Formats: sequence, C-alpha cells, structure tokens
Amino acid sequence: MPEVQLSLSPANTIIQGALAEAARLQLKPLTVAVLDAGGHVIALQRQDGASNLRPQLAIGKAAGALALGVSSRQIAAMAEERPRFVGALASLGASAAMPVVPAAGGVLIRNGADQLIGAVGITGDTSDNDELCALAGVRAAGLLA
Repeated sequence: MPEVQLSLSPANTIIQGALAEAARLQLKPLTVAVLDAGGHVIALQRQDGASNLRPQLAIGKAAGALALGVSSRQIAAMAEERPRFVGALASLGASAAMPVVPAAGGVLIRNGADQLIGAVGITGDTSDNDELCALAGVRAAGLLA
C-alpha cells in the first residue's frame, strides 16, 4: 500500500538523495525543505555555508507548489504570463505563514497511487540545479514528482 502521508523517514531520504545529487554535481551549498500535503515542515536541512535566508526560500518554493498544485518552475512561468496574479499571490504569502517563491526548485511529491503527499523545495545553486536535486531526492525515496 502506498504512503498516504509523508513521514519523517521518507522526508529524510528525500533530503539525503537531493544532497547526494548536489555533491555529485559539485553544487553550491543547498537548503532542502520537505513539507507534508498540509504545508507543514517535516524536515529541513541547510548545508554548511548556505546563506541565512535559504530556509525560508526553500520552504517558499515547496509551499508555492502545494498552494497552486504545480511546480515552482510553473509558478515562475505564470509570473511572466500573469505578473499581477503572482504579485497578489506573493502579497498573500507575505502575510501568511508560508511564502510563495516563483523559481524552479519546488516540486510536488506523490505516492504510487498518484496521491499528493507533500512537496520539496530546494535553494542554493541555480534554480535549474535546485530542481534537478529535488527530483533526485524524490526518486531516492521511491516516490513520484
């Protein structure tokens, strides 16, 4: 039976897989946040040398993906097409507990039954590399992005 909720063990596996991919690619220090489907932080790690705002950015990428049901890369594309919409979304996020960051690196996490169980957000290198690591982390946990 597939995971219905995202728990700490697979969240940590996602982080380990993402950081392993970052090491393989020799990326800058990353911060990885894993949120459950309700937007609650399950696990977060900031590598040595990552700047101090990185946790909020990682959470914002994952939270935005959950809020709109699409990757943060798609939110970035929306920002180009509909800047007022994403601007309004950003102002809502600024007053809420979870910000929305419209840049690649936030992906949804689904179980084997294609049920949404959370999201991962990564920041620290280029947005494209952040996203590559997010996808690798989800795969490492045997889940779907």
